[in-house]
Amino acid sequence: MTLQQNVQSGFAGKRVVVVGDALADQFLEGTISRVSREAPVFILRHDETTTFPGGAANAAANVAALGTEAILIGYIGTDPNGQALSTSLEKRNVDTSGLVSVSEMSTITKLRVLAGHSHANRQQVIRIDYDGESTIAPEYRAALLAKLSDAAKTADAIIISDYGYDVVSASVFDAAKSIAKERRIPLVIDSRHRLTEFTGATTATPNREEVEQILGADFTADDCSRLREQLGLDALLVTNGNKGMMLFQIDADPATIPVVGSAQPVDGTGAGDTVIAAYTVALAAGMSFREAAEVANHAGGIVVMKKGTATVTVAELIDSLSNIDTATASPACTK
Repeated sequence: MTLQQNVQSGFAGKRVVVVGDALADQFLEGTISRVSREAPVFILRHDETTTFPGGAANAAANVAALGTEAILIGYIGTDPNGQALSTSLEKRNVDTSGLVSVSEMSTITKLRVLAGHSHANRQQVIRIDYDGESTIAPEYRAALLAKLSDAAKTADAIIISDYGYDVVSASVFDAAKSIAKERRIPLVIDSRHRLTEFTGATTATPNREEVEQILGADFTADDCSRLREQLGLDALLVTNGNKGMMLFQIDADPATIPVVGSAQPVDGTGAGDTVIAAYTVALAAGMSFREAAEVANHAGGIVVMKKGTATVTVAELIDSLSNIDTATASPACTK
C-alpha cells in the first residue's frame, strides 16, 4: 500500500491527545497612512486582527485538519484573547473540553503586526509577546491531570508540545508516559528548551536549533544516535529546515530525508507543529517511523509555502505524496 493510500484510509477515525502550551497567534493588519507628527514613525490604520491557534493549539489544529479527532489539554485564560483562541479552535474542529480555564492568568499571545501601503503586500514589522506569567494553583494542575487521564483512555497517540510555559510539568509528562505505556500507543514529544528532561517517550521531533542547544553546533549523526539512546527513544526525528530531516532509529542506519518542494519557504511559522501532527497521526495509523517521517516531511513542505500560522489538509497531503517521488534515504551526513 502506498503512503497516500495509508493516509487516505488510516487517518480518519483516529484520536490524538495534544498536551502543552496553548498560544494565541494574532495577526494585526493595518494600512500605512502617513508619518506621525509626534515622532519619525509611520501611522498605521488598523484594518483587522485575526487569531489563530499557536503552539500546542496549532499542533491540535493540524491534527484536526488531517481528518483525525484532536483533543487539546492545557491552560487558557478567561480574557478576550483566550475567548478568541477557543473560538478559533472550535472553528477548526478541535475538541477544547480538555482546556482548563484559569481566571488568574492571561492567555499567552504572540501578536504580529503586519503593515503596508494600500494595495501593497503586508510586511511583518514587529512581534509583541504577552507571556501570561502567573502561578498555576494546585487545583488547576490537578484538573489538568484529570482531563489528560480521561481524554487518553481512548487515544491512539499522545503529543507533548512544550513551549516552556509551565504546562508540561514532570507530573504531566510522567502521567502521559504511563498512559502511553499501558495502552501501547505512541508518545511523541517536542520541547523547545527541555528535551533532555523528558526521557522514555516513543519518539521526539526537535529542530536543528534545539539539537544544537544540547549537542553543540557541530553535532554529528553519531551524536544524534547517542542522544536518541540517552533519551530512551525508539526514534529521533531531527527537522533541518530547507535541508529536510534526519531519522535515527534503534537497529537501523540513520537516514536523511530530502526536503519536499521549494527550498525557499514563504513562512516557517508553526511548521514544527505541522510536522509533529502529521508524524504522530501517521504513527497512530500504524505506519513505521520512516513512513511517518516521509508523511511529516511532505506536510512540512506544504505548510511553509503558506503565510502565517497554517495547517495542511488530507487532500493537500495526498496530492503531494502522489505527485512527488519519495527519494530513497541515504546515510545521514554530518553538518
